[in-house]
Amino acid sequence: MPVKELKELYEKISRAGHCTAFTGAGVSTLSGIRDFRGKNGLYNDVDAEKIFDIGYFKKDPSLYYKAASDLIYSVDEKKPSVVHIVLAELEKRGFLKAIITQNIDLLHTRAGSARVIEVHGSPKIHHCLSCTGINMPFDEAVAIVRRGEMPECPKCKRVLKPAITFFGENLPVDALMEATKEAEKSDLMLVLGTSLSVFPAAAMPQYTLRHGGEIVIVNNMSTSLDSYALFHFDDLEEVFNGIRDLIQRSAP
Repeated sequence: MPVKELKELYEKISRAGHCTAFTGAGVSTLSGIRDFRGKNGLYNDVDAEKIFDIGYFKKDPSLYYKAASDLIYSVDEKKPSVVHIVLAELEKRGFLKAIITQNIDLLHTRAGSARVIEVHGSPKIHHCLSCTGINMPFDEAVAIVRRGEMPECPKCKRVLKPAITFFGENLPVDALMEATKEAEKSDLMLVLGTSLSVFPAAAMPQYTLRHGGEIVIVNNMSTSLDSYALFHFDDLEEVFNGIRDLIQRSAP
């Protein structure tokens, strides 16, 4: 990777008025979590699309809980990658204003990022689809799933659903509105580890471009916005190891 381009990227980030990051599953593959559309992605499995389908969940929630055991409920065994860690450091230094993520693995939060907007929902809470006000925190749900069981509603005994947006459900309105505002305010958006193929979340970089901002894309597959990117890199780990080195060199 050209050192000159990497230095220019870091200067862009450090001098931006409102820099944000938009992250996808590719960011978490460095932590050992499978992505969806990559070479070894979940969508290569026969029933992968059923895992996060609300219709199938209502018929047989065990499909989700069995398939998501490693993806979500073993996340305490996964460590934040260099991307998660560097983004948290950029926020701490005041360079990064927010992370808009499509991910549901909570690794940005575990890495120390405070402003994380989860546009595809979050497993932080599991709730009953029938009984109002029945919520279970993530840690409690994890313990149950790791025993090979499914969390149940104490009232109706129906299996609880994580507050992740499944196919057939609408994205969380508040998170989507907040993400859109951040994207529109951004003079620089880092687009990381996403194919930009799942809408409406994938429209975030377009909002930045339409409002006069610039985007940087780091992804190992092509995207529809590659030609609009100020910089385009393929290797997330290499780029963020480089940024980490530049941060350390610039430390007082």
